[in-house]
Amino acid sequence: MATTERSTQGANTADSEPGADRSPSRLALVSVVLRKKLIIMVRYPLNTATQFLTLSILFAIIFFGGQAVAGPTITDSLAGIIVGMFIWTLAVTAFSSLAWSVTREAQWGTLERLFMSPNGFGLVMVTKMAVNILLSFFWGFVLLAVMMALSGKWLTLDPLTVLPLGLLTLASVSGIGFLFAGLALLYKRIEKVFQLLQYAFIALIAAPAGTYPALKLLPLSHGSHLLQRAMEDGVRLWEFAPSELGLLVLTSTVYLFAGYYCLHRAQRRARRKGLMSQY
Repeated sequence: MATTERSTQGANTADSEPGADRSPSRLALVSVVLRKKLIIMVRYPLNTATQFLTLSILFAIIFFGGQAVAGPTITDSLAGIIVGMFIWTLAVTAFSSLAWSVTREAQWGTLERLFMSPNGFGLVMVTKMAVNILLSFFWGFVLLAVMMALSGKWLTLDPLTVLPLGLLTLASVSGIGFLFAGLALLYKRIEKVFQLLQYAFIALIAAPAGTYPALKLLPLSHGSHLLQRAMEDGVRLWEFAPSELGLLVLTSTVYLFAGYYCLHRAQRRARRKGLMSQY
């Protein structure tokens, strides 16, 4: 009896010590999510290489086919095509990786484990989103280098301008990714909708936001407009009007938090209906 009391007191004392903090590590969560993504990429090299080659071949078809058909016309719009494909690659990678992850976790039977994480499901999804954005920049810049090398058209790449504008642009896409991740929790198989939305991104990127100011309120449109000015015309971040940057920050923040709120409501509804273990 005395031994049991001393053991209990020792355990309580250990729990009360500052060094005994057992709160979940955010850094460990980032490490696990990133390592999992890299392992999947390495373990399935053919799939990874095919995804990249598909984009490279698509650009080659547009560039060389356009030269054969349109001649100088394609050259005049070449910078816009390169920037547009760069932004589209960033957007599709960031969106699809987040939205598809819920479907894959359900297929693998590991979706419920995300809810059992001590970090909480919401933080796990935010971490996945951050890792997806990091990898999307990697793929985007590699493809950008290939496109510029194939076409001989070299654009202005100021990291202090391109990275902040790219992050803000992807924030709105991440909000859409959160929304569709929530829909995947409820309706499971919505892959066809994912594919349609990827093509909708092309319309948003190509939208003439500079001519029609109302289009700046759409996701991707305003960020794409600013990135094109930065990469084609060499405009630096501090040279943009504060109102332009402020609008980008506002719209990106609204889409991001609105999408996360939809994911939060969707996961609560899915748990109430017992949909976590169903696929």
